[in-house]
Amino acid sequence: MEIIEIIQEMENYLHVCEAQRELNHKTVKAYRIDITQFLDYLTVNQLLLDKRGINSYLDYLHEKYRQRTVKRKIASIKAFFNYLDYEERIESNPFDKVRVRFKEEQLLPRSVSQEIIEELLMHMYQQKKNDELSKWKRRLLLRDICVIELLFMTGMRISELCDMHRDSIDLSKGIICVYGKGAKERIIPIGNINVLQLLREYEEEFEKEIEEFFFVNRYGEPLSTQTVRLMLKHYAKAAGIEQHITPHMIRHSFATLLLEKGVDIRIIQQLLGHASIVTTQIYTNVASEKKKKILEMYHPRNQMSI
Repeated sequence: MEIIEIIQEMENYLHVCEAQRELNHKTVKAYRIDITQFLDYLTVNQLLLDKRGINSYLDYLHEKYRQRTVKRKIASIKAFFNYLDYEERIESNPFDKVRVRFKEEQLLPRSVSQEIIEELLMHMYQQKKNDELSKWKRRLLLRDICVIELLFMTGMRISELCDMHRDSIDLSKGIICVYGKGAKERIIPIGNINVLQLLREYEEEFEKEIEEFFFVNRYGEPLSTQTVRLMLKHYAKAAGIEQHITPHMIRHSFATLLLEKGVDIRIIQQLLGHASIVTTQIYTNVASEKKKKILEMYHPRNQMSI
């Protein structure tokens, strides 16, 4: 099969991913980039779609990207060719003859301490009490507090928060229906009365703007993930916090702090929306690292001069 024919098959495959498998549009976009990059590499370097061509591309990826990125890109491409093989669009799967091995990286997730999150929220709540704020700034501050509170209360992904529909949140019952990766549904409770009250206040204040999406900008359009990232950066700087904070770090903090409090890892897995417990288990390493540091600092044996 010629490269140009494979490109056409790619369009069919991506349509299946989006329409039938109901994958997130961002995931489908990433698939398109990964597959196109592979096909472009073969074309530019005049390589065939065979074992030699694939191994050459693997070498290229390992030189340019971190192993985690390489692994994701190869997974995208292999999934596409598995689809072509299953649909009998190709005579044989070229990846069947290639043995791809990866050295697993143990990357511990970066999180934010409970103290820093508390410092950030304290600053925002203090600003909310400022009588000199204009009505417009007060409304936006109310929304921004709700956004950060909800990220920390639920551990949801930033994309899940921005895509959250009005009818996905039930403030009377204190629950949120979240649609995660692969359109998988999970229910997350909001376990704090003050946060629930704040969300009700926001809903009442933005009643005219809220239609389909729960969190909106000044024009009534859904918040973008970039807006939330910049918002978080702005308030952290205003609060005098030097650490760089991202929404995903707050998600990691949610998981790590719950685990440190003794919450069962399978419950955390369900709250985070992880398909596999293996993904969640990385937080046990974070918790273990903290315990190790505590013992190094406070264990009596380390205070003995022997």
